[in-house]
Amino acid sequence: MSESPSVKHAVKNQFDAPAQELPLPEGPDVITRNAIALNSLNPDPRSKLIFDNLIRHLHEFVRETQLTTDEWMTAIQFLTATGQTCTPIRQEFILLSDVLGVSALVDALNNPTVGNSTQSTVLGPFFTEDAADLTSGDSIASEGKGSYLYVTGRVVDTAGRPIPNATIETWETDDHGFYDTQYSDRDHPDCRGRFKSDAHGVYAFRAVVPVAYPIPGDVCPVGQLLEKMHRHNMRPAHLHMMVEAEGFQKLITSFYPEGDKWIASDAVFGVKKSLVVKLRTVDDENEARSKGFAKGSTFKLLEQDIVLASPEETQRARESLSKA
Repeated sequence: MSESPSVKHAVKNQFDAPAQELPLPEGPDVITRNAIALNSLNPDPRSKLIFDNLIRHLHEFVRETQLTTDEWMTAIQFLTATGQTCTPIRQEFILLSDVLGVSALVDALNNPTVGNSTQSTVLGPFFTEDAADLTSGDSIASEGKGSYLYVTGRVVDTAGRPIPNATIETWETDDHGFYDTQYSDRDHPDCRGRFKSDAHGVYAFRAVVPVAYPIPGDVCPVGQLLEKMHRHNMRPAHLHMMVEAEGFQKLITSFYPEGDKWIASDAVFGVKKSLVVKLRTVDDENEARSKGFAKGSTFKLLEQDIVLASPEETQRARESLSKA
């Protein structure tokens, strides 16, 4: 009698058992050697290198710490909770990478500073793809989201030449310290937007003054991890930017208003000295109206040029860094 078409069977992948017979793992060292031996079948040199090193370092970590079964299970449960927290508009694994300094390290190795170019920093877990395309001078934030901020500058190359039609994407929290993605009733992007530089490389937009904020510990596995590590969970106030232009290296950066007490101990190691900026206070009602602010006469002004490097300049800087 034939089986019903609805019956499913476990499916083997396309790989067969290795020709080399591996010894049964009678001791810890054999387990590591076997795992590396199986990875030797990987035909991709880069992939093989990454997994060889991952296996070695991960196994060595287990040996050095004498990891217990209970600790291993706690780690599994933590990673499970981290994955379950991720959504299409929130990336908890990026946040985990951030607080362990991995994101900052990857950024530093891949995006070395090129001359006077604007330094990069971590992306963070709250970038989304749905920011609205806005016109120069528009506001990224709906009214009431915080104190007024006007941001303007030029996008230029390392020689100071303007870069027209560059895409400037920006996002930040409101004055409560929440990104729009942290609100359960979010129905549209807020405190984020996408702009283009003009023919002279100039960009401008209205925003709100950034505030310092905590990585939440009540519903956030990474926040709970920081509690376990006896570390504070604060990020200094900052404004994210992602800048792209044809023929130039993509830039992911943030700007941190000076004077924030958390700058030197940012929970995700994102602050670089050149990214600490001064906000100027403008108290002029006519100027506020000309910038498009609806209420009051006072706003903060950030004048910040963005200097992009070419891929060739960036590659030379990477090669120089690797030789250092």
